[in-house]
Amino acid sequence: MNINRYKELESKYSDNTVMVIGDLMLDNYLWGQATRISPEAPVPIIKVESTSSNPGGAANVVNNLAALGSHVIACGVVGDDQNGSLLKSIIEGFGSDVTEIIVDPNRPTTVKTRVIAHNQQVIRTDWEDTSQLNKDISDKLLQKILDRMDDCNAVILEDYNKGLFYKDFIQTIVSECEQRSIPVYADPKIDHFFDYRGVSLFKPNLGEALAALDKTITTENDIFEAGREIMDKLGCEMVLLTRGEKGMVLFDSDGHHDISTKARNVHDVSGAGDTVISVFCLTHISGATPLESATVANYAAGRVCEDVGVVPITKENLYEIITHHNS
Repeated sequence: MNINRYKELESKYSDNTVMVIGDLMLDNYLWGQATRISPEAPVPIIKVESTSSNPGGAANVVNNLAALGSHVIACGVVGDDQNGSLLKSIIEGFGSDVTEIIVDPNRPTTVKTRVIAHNQQVIRTDWEDTSQLNKDISDKLLQKILDRMDDCNAVILEDYNKGLFYKDFIQTIVSECEQRSIPVYADPKIDHFFDYRGVSLFKPNLGEALAALDKTITTENDIFEAGREIMDKLGCEMVLLTRGEKGMVLFDSDGHHDISTKARNVHDVSGAGDTVISVFCLTHISGATPLESATVANYAAGRVCEDVGVVPITKENLYEIITHHNS
């Protein structure tokens, strides 16, 4: 990636508005030190020294986009609770539009709490309701989405399998976007894997893709065949298979492109997938080719993996890692 080309693309980030539709979560952290083993059970006792809260799930996608200067419309559901109010205030604090977030009094805000000791995750607890959203709530959210669709340049569908997405919901959004020539970038989970027909970009991780296709991998060529099969089944323009420490593979009209990871020191991969789809989408709608978009997204994922916890990419950190690898 030529650094001048990256700066040209980055200069256009703030010209775009992205609508993020998905499962909003709050990530809570307890930071401390493991001082001794509990006399009650063979587990470490963590002396908590500080706490913090960050946007998680689809809210982390919102956070990444906002940190890069994009205008963002956040669409999803939170509970009528303190965690939901906190999550909305954090998202709004980063400058994103939260007016399309619905409060559902009948389910809690999804909260993941991680205990971190010596920069290592010790345990994670989840507070959530993953049942399908009430139809009235879902219909209300869909109408809000359709009412704001003309205000955006792109839509990201961020599915964490927490009850927001279902086939008709997905297909209505994709169809309405197609009528308006708005590209859709989808990050799926296994339950609705083949319901995203017609999206611009489909970004599963390799494990999800293999499970959906009921395949195993024995050679690199098996991966390439899997990507092409997904493109054919969904009729999408691009597929981006993320492979963890092995990087990612992009499939588009030019074939496939194997992109190796740019992480220098991996401390935590949490949230890296959110960063990938955020950066790919924003770079792509700023005028980049699919390969350029995947390359920049790969740098961004490598950079956030160097930090502990779910953190967004920033312009400064993205510029730094691209410069590091291209100086």
